[in-house]
Amino acid sequence: MTDPRTSLVAAGYDAMIDTWEAWKARIEDDPRDEWCAELVDRLQPGATVVELGCGGGTPETHVLAERFRLTGIDLSAAQLERARRRVPAAEYLQADITTIEFPAGSLDAVASFYVLNHVPRELLAPLFDRIHAWIRRGGLLLATLGASDLPGWTGDWLDVPTYFSGFPPGANRELLDAAGFTRIRDEVVIIREPDGEATFHWVLARR
Repeated sequence: MTDPRTSLVAAGYDAMIDTWEAWKARIEDDPRDEWCAELVDRLQPGATVVELGCGGGTPETHVLAERFRLTGIDLSAAQLERARRRVPAAEYLQADITTIEFPAGSLDAVASFYVLNHVPRELLAPLFDRIHAWIRRGGLLLATLGASDLPGWTGDWLDVPTYFSGFPPGANRELLDAAGFTRIRDEVVIIREPDGEATFHWVLARR
């Protein structure tokens, strides 16, 4: 069963799909292209990749679908409808990333851009354990995580109700290490969002 906090996030992205895209387009120093390019460079053509929280078909989704066998996962029906139109080369599943399962050792990489800070933080450890099991030995995880000690926040963001949660970077590292990942690149990055500065923890890790 989907956690009500996760359902709140999905409903929010259904409602604000155009508002969110316009807001995102105003961010000029987002490092996601750089990190996505590093993931791409480390994978073989045709690798099997899952994007957790693919949204409405972002440039990263397009890049990954061009080069790899990509499955995009999202709980927002509106976002998935747009993703299917924009990036038809990928496969898509409407599902909760905190409960979906893939066969053990079936993936070469998992990517998640600005999604895991919407996951209730007590669910991150079991999620990292499951991702570790899905990825083949030597495979990769690319994730953007929250970077503040936020047990859970529910409120309006971009004029719709949503939910955020997260750990500071030290705790994120402990969870990833405990799941069995080896961190290859690990950086705390500050970007300028339309509402002000925001800090995120980017990690590229190997299984």
